[in-house]
Amino acid sequence: MTKFTMETKLNAVKRYLNGTESYKKIAESIGSTKSQVINWVKLFEAQGMNGFEKDYTAYSVQFKLDVLNFMNETGASLRETASNFNISSPSTVYKWEWLLKTQGLDALEPKKKGRPPMKKESNKMQSKVVVSDEGSLEALQAKIKRLEMENAYLKKLNTLVQMQEKLQTKSKRK
Repeated sequence: MTKFTMETKLNAVKRYLNGTESYKKIAESIGSTKSQVINWVKLFEAQGMNGFEKDYTAYSVQFKLDVLNFMNETGASLRETASNFNISSPSTVYKWEWLLKTQGLDALEPKKKGRPPMKKESNKMQSKVVVSDEGSLEALQAKIKRLEMENAYLKKLNTLVQMQEKLQTKSKRK
C-alpha cells in the first residue's frame, strides 16, 4: 500500500472540490483507489487540514461506544462516522460494530500488541525449587518409595521370566 504525502492528499481533495474531475479520474492519476480519494474528501470536509494528520492512538471502550452510538442515532454511514471522529479507516468502525454484535462489550477492550516478554531462566528454576520446598517433602518421599517398589517388582518379574526360560530350555534338551 502506497503512502501519500499530505500535499498529495490535499491536492486531490482540491481537484475534486473544484468540480472538474471525478473521484475515479483523480485516483487513477495519483495511483490510488477511488474509495481512498472519497475518504480524503470526507475527512477534509469534516475536519479540514487536521483530518490528514495521523495520530496513532489506542481508542478507549467508551470512545468506541460513543462512535457506535453516534452512527446508530444519526444513521450516518461508516465513512461519515470515521471522518467525524478522525478515525483512519471506516473499516475500523465496522470492525468495532461487528465485535460488539458478535462478542459483546468485552471485545472492545484494547488488546496488548506484540510478543509477551521472555522470562529469565533463573526465575523458572527458582519457582521449581520453591514448589518442592513448600510442604511437599512427604509427597516426594512417598513418590520415592513408590518408585522403589515398582523397581523391585520389575526386577522380581525379570528373574521369574529368566527362570521360566531356563526351565523351558532344560525340558527341550531331554
